[in-house]
Amino acid sequence: MTDQIARSEKQLGAILRRIRKQANLTQSDLGDQTHLRQGTVSRLEAGEPAIQLRTLMAALSALNLELVVRPRSKGSAADIEDLF
Repeated sequence: MTDQIARSEKQLGAILRRIRKQANLTQSDLGDQTHLRQGTVSRLEAGEPAIQLRTLMAALSALNLELVVRPRSKGSAADIEDLF
């Protein structure tokens, strides 16, 4: 899998949804693995801004992903949108 860039909650949610589906998991399956309700997984994937950090970290772990923080690239907004 290639690196994917998210600069908003909605972009991060879309990435998580895509990876969950590639893993052939339902929102309920992911919820079962992370001890989260299906509705919480849905809100995370929708990019709702009030999601707790521990919820995000649990979902990343269950999907075998990690969070990397680095300086923002100088690409244009159009370049970033092309990734999605």
